[in-house]
Formats: sequence, structure tokens, C-alpha cells
Amino acid sequence: MLSLKLIRENPAILEESLARRNADVAPAAKLMALDKKWRAVKNEADNLKAERNTASMKISEAKKKGESVDAILATTKKLAGDIAAADEKANALEAQMNEILLTVANIPDKTVPNGKGEEDNTEVRKWGTSKLASKDAKPHYEAASERLIDFERGVKLAGHRFVILRGLAARLERSLINFMLDVQGMNGYTEVLPPFLVNSRTMTGTGQLPKFAEELYKIENEDLWLIPTAEVPVTNMFSGETLKEEQLPMSFCAYTPCFRREAGSYQKDIKGIMRQHQFDKVELVKFTKPEESFKQLERLTKDAESVLQKLDLPYRVIELCTGDLGFASAKTYDIEVWLPSQDKYREISSCSNCTDFQARRANIRFWRAGKPEFVHTLNGSGLAVGRTMIAIMENYQDENGFTVPKALRDHMRCDRVEF
Repeated sequence: MLSLKLIRENPAILEESLARRNADVAPAAKLMALDKKWRAVKNEADNLKAERNTASMKISEAKKKGESVDAILATTKKLAGDIAAADEKANALEAQMNEILLTVANIPDKTVPNGKGEEDNTEVRKWGTSKLASKDAKPHYEAASERLIDFERGVKLAGHRFVILRGLAARLERSLINFMLDVQGMNGYTEVLPPFLVNSRTMTGTGQLPKFAEELYKIENEDLWLIPTAEVPVTNMFSGETLKEEQLPMSFCAYTPCFRREAGSYQKDIKGIMRQHQFDKVELVKFTKPEESFKQLERLTKDAESVLQKLDLPYRVIELCTGDLGFASAKTYDIEVWLPSQDKYREISSCSNCTDFQARRANIRFWRAGKPEFVHTLNGSGLAVGRTMIAIMENYQDENGFTVPKALRDHMRCDRVEF
């Protein structure tokens, strides 16, 4: 959530932010109009309260003199009603402003390039080279046998975009999860295992609600939602708390299954396991001081990259433009792994600095110089497990199967998987 104080002090900042994101700027004008009304009503309420205080003093003085206080009591009674009405109106206006703020995206950092969409994103760096010519690569869903990925029975159990991993494919998924957690443990992250179901307050804290409700799975008749990413429960671990300055920065990693309806991705990546309703991911989350957050974003991104480097999978890092930036993010790097069968790079991680946007929604602060400040929160995939599996199957592929990357062989207990 954006700071209303910041918007009041710089009224143009919200409209400029929305314009940079190629979004409707109308909420900015509406918010300012409501704030103007709120300040007028609040001023009215404060004046009425001052009158009530003056009347109370007059009552005390009149009683000391033995004078009648009936007229003054009648005035204070009327003032009490007027104050209650003004407070109610101010609260209603404040609620309307908060409703708008909950749907307004974070302000892009000044270093983020302007652009309309992914075509305007900027390549930052590349790493590695492909081991296989694109003309020789089969997509994973054609190469893998039913012994590895059972598409039909996954659909039978749950519908489209669900699969069953079998045998060495199931072991590869588990091995990748353990490997990623081990790598991030060595990178200084504390492993946590959070709930896979969270309440509405938690979903609101990181920005999934109210704006993205249609993308989420809701438990009927309960205030519980299936998490779309471990970012949600891990970031909210400290909601409503005030941390100590010396605790920062804090870094956590977590494996969870993730659940997404993919409501806006009809007919997109429908083949294979590229875009599933349920998938596994290892997530990285950081809590930092404001002045350190962009430096920590660079480190978090490098930590996510380190997994691909250890697996010797080629990738590139992309800086997202304003038109492709996520709702809660002020700056994002996407990491895209090379998929030979598609002859292009595909997203495998998104690393974001959310500045104080989530911290304001979840009320996460830290003490410094005797007063509380909002922390900055960061998150990134380290990595999406299914997409890492696809990259291994395709980059290490030959006509009969694929070689297991050296870094994974102790986890897999084999060096090769046959199709």
C-alpha cells in the first residue's frame, strides 16, 4: 500500500506512477478528491471537539459559582451528536481511500525503464551456452514417456493442467527441491516450512487481495486460501510486528507447492508442465532496511542465479520495464532459462524489491533511533522446480534420455534417466 502522507505531500507522484505503468490515472484524482473531503470533515470534527472542551470548562466554572448549567449541557449534547456524525463521515471517507489504495500498484523505482510490455524489457546479462542445437531438441512433453510424466491420469484425477510425476521424474522433482534449499542455506538463508493455506488478511498483506482474487483458489465456507507462492506466508510471518534494527537484514527460503487458477492464461502453454495449476517452487524472501533494499535485490538475484550456474543451465537476466512490472514491485529482474525445443529463453524466476509497499499493508516495522519505520521486503523464486526440470530434460537431452547434472547426482543417486 502506498503512503497517503507521501501522496498528500507530492500529489503528482501517484498520477505519474500510474502513467509510467500505462494504467488508468483516474484513481489518483479520485483519491485526492476524497482526501480533500476527509481533511475538511476532520477539521470540522476537530473544531467541534475544541468547542466541546470549551463548553466542559464553562460547566465546571458555572458549577463552582452555583449557576445553572442546563443551557451549556444542551449545547454539549448537540456537539456530541455533531462530533459523532463528523467522525463517522471521516471514517467512511478514510475507508473509501483505503479501498482505492489497496488496488493501486507500487511506485516504480526511478531506475526502472519505461515501457508498455515485455517487448520493452532490457537484457542485463547472459550466462552459459546451450549443449544442444534447437533442431535436435524434443520438447519435454514429447520426449518423456508415461513412466516419467503421466499426463492422462493427472487429468483424470484433477482436470487439465495437472500431472502425475512417476519414477525418476518424481525423484528429480524431490532432488531439485532439496538441492535448491541446500544451495540457499549455503547462501545464508534460513529455511522455513510455512502453512500452505492462509487467511484473507495474509493474502491482503502481500497484495494478492483484493485485486487478484480470481487468480486464487478459495476454500469454501472458510476464510482460507491456497497459497500462490511461499512469498505470501513467509513475508507475513512478521505482520503486525516491530523488529529490532540489528535483526536486519533477514533472509528466508521456503519450499511449498503453489496453486494458481491461471484464469488469464487460456490456451497459453497448455502442453506439458510449463504452466500448471499446482507446481513446486523454492522461494527467497528478505526483510531489509530501506537504504539497503536495492543492494539486497542484486544479491537475491545472484542467489537465484547460483542454482542455474551449479546446474550448468544457460540463462539470461532481464530488467522489467514499467509496463511489465508486478503489482507490488518497485523493481524486478526476471531470470529466463534457455529451452532448446522452443529456441528461446523462458522465465524461471522473478526477483523483486517491493520497498515498503507490502510492509505498510502487513504493518511490518523496525525500531531505529527510538521510532518505528517500515521495513522493505524482497522476494524471488529460487527456483520454479517444474521449469528447472524441463530445462534439464531439454538441455541435457539425447535421443534416448538425458544426463543428470553433476551437481544433482548425489541427490538423484544416478547419472542418467532414460525416456
